[in-house]
Amino acid sequence: MKGYKEKFRYRAAAIIIENNCLLMVKNKLAPYYYSVGGGVHINETSENAVKREVLEETGAAYEIDRLAFIQENFFTDNYVFKNLRCHEITMFFLMKPRGTQQLDSNSYSMGVREHMCWLPIDKLNEYQIYPEFFREKLKRLSDRIEHIVTVQN
Repeated sequence: MKGYKEKFRYRAAAIIIENNCLLMVKNKLAPYYYSVGGGVHINETSENAVKREVLEETGAAYEIDRLAFIQENFFTDNYVFKNLRCHEITMFFLMKPRGTQQLDSNSYSMGVREHMCWLPIDKLNEYQIYPEFFREKLKRLSDRIEHIVTVQN
């Protein structure tokens, strides 16, 4: 489409739950919360990428429990990059609890400070979060890997 730029991204992200709260990230560039994680580098497995991203963003080393979701996400970014059409594939890994919500975060993205936020799972409907499927799926996590396709306009 004329006036649009396009981007493909392969991402690994963490589902970190402690005391019935989900760890999400917020920054001043966008009005929503998003999952801890980031791009998978060339010659890096998604498992290694999620462990690296979690350590970089939270300052805490979490171990992987298992792969929980694979999401194909089609959306247009109008918050950070105007009219950027995105196709993103994300591997969401459930991480093993550490028994503490204590973090040592000093994370920045695009030069902007990121804030780690513990959101109660039973109140996720009160927040603008991405991915949105967390609201329902985290209340009843399946033992199986779920494939989710999301198309947002």
